[in-house]
Amino acid sequence: MLPEIQKLHDVWYANRAIDFSHQHKISFDDLTNSIISTGPFSFYIIDFFDMSLSHISPSIYEQHDFDPETISFNSILAAIHPEDIEFVVKAEAFLTKFFAENIPREKLLKYKISYSHRAKFKNGEYALINHQALMLTMDDNGGYGKSLNIHTRIDHLSNFNTYKISLIGLNGEPSFMNLSLDDENRDKEFSKREIDIIKLISNGLNNNEIAGKLFISPETVKKHRNNILTKSDSANTAQLIKNCVLQGLI
Repeated sequence: MLPEIQKLHDVWYANRAIDFSHQHKISFDDLTNSIISTGPFSFYIIDFFDMSLSHISPSIYEQHDFDPETISFNSILAAIHPEDIEFVVKAEAFLTKFFAENIPREKLLKYKISYSHRAKFKNGEYALINHQALMLTMDDNGGYGKSLNIHTRIDHLSNFNTYKISLIGLNGEPSFMNLSLDDENRDKEFSKREIDIIKLISNGLNNNEIAGKLFISPETVKKHRNNILTKSDSANTAQLIKNCVLQGLI
């Protein structure tokens, strides 16, 4: 096993579930509503207790050079671009720390994690993918159980990796976009109202139409839009929508 991949195992091992007497589970509706695909994608479920895979999509074999008889989680990790593996290690460690300091552990099931990295495809070339992860089960101590991982090829949208992380809140939980590994990530929290406005903007609604939908004034919508652009590091609405698509928000 490569030392870099072992570092990932070390992060997950320290947080795996050890008590299966009672597992907290995400609902099926939350699961299906959280899956967003903007291109060719594959998925699988990883059990962090023993690192076993299940529910592997056939597309993962079509896209990558994996043998169905021998595929393992390490096979998938080994496909990460060598220059991106350090970011993935730091991202996973960062997420553990961020949840511990900012979000109650029991709410982990209400968040979808999203970041991007390059992965090797069957033709031997690397392409940018969006990694989305949704924890499915946890034990009473907040230990990681099973997670649904979705990998979507997005190089048709961008070849530039921002090396930032987003946490998409489900069921009205606030979302956090463009979290950086190198700063304090202040003022990156998006409220449910802001997420609602982003989704309406993506549907082509103007300020007046959004105001009517949400029963607020157009001026309030304008203030929300300005705040959203600042928080998302977007220069304009077009860049905002692109960033949200790449991060799996819309």
